[in-house]
Amino acid sequence: MSARIVIISGAAGSGKTTISKILAQNSTYDCAVRIQADDFYDFIYKGYVTRWLPGSRNQNETMIESVAASAKRFSQGGYEVFVDGVITPNFLTSWIKIAEEGIDVRYIVLRPSEQITVTRASEREQNIYYPLESEVVRKVWNFFSELGKYESTL
Repeated sequence: MSARIVIISGAAGSGKTTISKILAQNSTYDCAVRIQADDFYDFIYKGYVTRWLPGSRNQNETMIESVAASAKRFSQGGYEVFVDGVITPNFLTSWIKIAEEGIDVRYIVLRPSEQITVTRASEREQNIYYPLESEVVRKVWNFFSELGKYESTL
């Protein structure tokens, strides 16, 4: 039987990594894994396009599909999966397909205030492929400000 997949999403600085590590370490399942989606971008040696620039859509879709396939396989192997990544609602198609196959997929978006998110992101070590400049962090934060049909009613 497949184990649960929990997607922990939000902008840089929202707490995804901290929360996903804690959840994986404290999983009630016998086996658990944490997949950091950003790591999949490191696999691209030629043809990388900065994620938010025009022309990056195919790359981003391919990356998300690859993360989803990996998560699905771990789940089928009995591992509870925690996916740590900036996965906006417009990139949920692969995850919805997995859920339609009967695997329990959860989507959690962490949304601290814009200012807290920008401050946290600016304090971290910068990645050459994903610079955490305040304008970029604000743009990504805005992707999560309105989740439409994925908005919680809690």
